[in-house]
Amino acid sequence: MDLQDLRPRKGNDTYRIGDSDDLVLMENIGSVPSGGVCLQEHAVLLICTEGKAQFEYDGVVVKIQKNDLFLYLNHNIVSNFLTSSDFNCRQIWLTRNEMGNIEMYTPISVPDLSMLKLHPVVHLTDDEINLLGIYFQLLCDRMKCSTSVVAPEIIRSLFGTMLLEILSIMRHNVVRVPEQNVQEEANSSLHKKRIIDEFMRMVEESDGRIRRVDEIASQLCITPKYLSTILKEVMSIRPSICIQHYTMRAIQRRLRFTDMTMQEIANDLKFPNASFFGKYFKEHSGMTPLEYRIKYHK
Repeated sequence: MDLQDLRPRKGNDTYRIGDSDDLVLMENIGSVPSGGVCLQEHAVLLICTEGKAQFEYDGVVVKIQKNDLFLYLNHNIVSNFLTSSDFNCRQIWLTRNEMGNIEMYTPISVPDLSMLKLHPVVHLTDDEINLLGIYFQLLCDRMKCSTSVVAPEIIRSLFGTMLLEILSIMRHNVVRVPEQNVQEEANSSLHKKRIIDEFMRMVEESDGRIRRVDEIASQLCITPKYLSTILKEVMSIRPSICIQHYTMRAIQRRLRFTDMTMQEIANDLKFPNASFFGKYFKEHSGMTPLEYRIKYHK
């Protein structure tokens, strides 16, 4: 089966920040691609507004209907689409790079996302649909009138708040799953999610100070290979990418919101020296720490 790597569409009912494809909102999506899809760069949040659809998500049949939320995580295969004649949905396309630009007051835990992958459809109440609809319309309106210098920050702030609302809805649904499926406690998938939860807790609490996969794996009493295997299986991501993401956010916070020198940041985050710290940041951001600070310092 040939797999398509789709890109966000352009034109009517499509909104983005400038010409970027990093964060794209799309309304009135009634058609679906034929064949299979495996997006490399984007995750897609889909909310069904009318009708029904059925497709395979990594070989598992998924059915959605009006008021259902579905999250497609990149690198997973979606195929064999079937839709009713009145099917319609809203979609939000998001790259990992853009996720790193969005300030959130609480992290989205990998177990939250892994549970959604195992149970990828969340049915929303009318109140939840109305609430998310308000956020969606606000984002569309801001993207249509994004002439202000700070418009991208306003859009990202709104979207970060919307994600927190979605996270709250997700967690509410996740809590109910074990009550419905007591036998799942014995399933190996829960064991894997507990390891991932602990891995993410350690990475988050290290605040950029732990950057070696083998160091965390040792503390978890597992091999780096096993840690990589279960992260790839459950979340389609490598441990090093997770660590890099939190390290970069830790650096960016210090560059944007403190007056710490480069040497002080390097010492605080346990880099060997300021030169190594600068090379690390430029490799993963495309700019030097000083260039980033000048651009974003508040």
